[in-house]
Amino acid sequence: MPERAETPEADQTVADAPPGNWVDRFAPPLTRPYLRLSRADRPIGTWLLLIPCFWGVALAAAADPGGFRLWDLWIALGCTLGAGLMRGAGCTWNDITDRDFDAQVARTRSRPIPSGQVSVRNAVIWMAVQSLAGAAILFSYNSTAIALGVASLVLVAIYPFAKRFTWWPQVFLGLAFNWGALVAWAAHAGSLSLAPVVLWLAGIGWTLFYDTIYAHQDKEDDALIGVKSTARLFGDAGTVTALRLFLAVAVLLAALAVLLALLPQAGPLPLVMALCGVWAFGWHLAWQLGRLDTKDTARCLMLFRSNRDAGLILALFLAGAAMV
Repeated sequence: MPERAETPEADQTVADAPPGNWVDRFAPPLTRPYLRLSRADRPIGTWLLLIPCFWGVALAAAADPGGFRLWDLWIALGCTLGAGLMRGAGCTWNDITDRDFDAQVARTRSRPIPSGQVSVRNAVIWMAVQSLAGAAILFSYNSTAIALGVASLVLVAIYPFAKRFTWWPQVFLGLAFNWGALVAWAAHAGSLSLAPVVLWLAGIGWTLFYDTIYAHQDKEDDALIGVKSTARLFGDAGTVTALRLFLAVAVLLAALAVLLALLPQAGPLPLVMALCGVWAFGWHLAWQLGRLDTKDTARCLMLFRSNRDAGLILALFLAGAAMV
């Protein structure tokens, strides 16, 4: 397929971006197509990539007799900057590989590459710039965290192709999106243990929950073009049952991660506070499930976005456990 030339449509909006977002309103016109390519107009994805990092550093600090250190401020800030950059690079890679699919789907055909706002060549350059900036942040951490960060690139590279060969592409998304829990734990602790691995698995259960909801927006178009997803696998009738299972997996594994991290040495107050965070996180997911209508795409998008709050609830309780 010949590459489409860039067009000067810098003011062209993207159909699935929130109306009145900061990119459309405030970004210089020449930067808008590239910021849209990075999904800067839709920050929820950055939040969902960042929150497991917050879980990891907070749980590591709670398991550390010394609690938080000054260095943890840089871990948190570096993860925040890195999540924005690497989510942008990942979305750029996703749009490069999916450009032909995106051109066939109503919700995505207005994205920068299929609409001709950005050429594939320039998208590759933009992806490299973001990746190098993210690498500069990663290399400020210890060797274990660096090795884990580099290893995550394999998952990022595979994910866009997963929906072509498996009904479970959300698993691959979960593997990649929750990797920050391992990196942030290692950045604080200098090594890994079973607790952060279980926390990472809990995050995968959470991703299966929220991204199945998200995928219900596209299931008709996905069926037409042959793209697989858990939304299509379970259908409207089976989704609620599957989501109950994913909710239980996420909550039980998060609780197990807390017990593994804190039982050896933490007092009862940090343990109770951390487990209360898991409980509140689970109740938020249950609230979403009670309001889900898989045939209402606007409701699915609203519930998907509400997972920022669900994840931050757990992060705040884990941080509190590290400070008491």
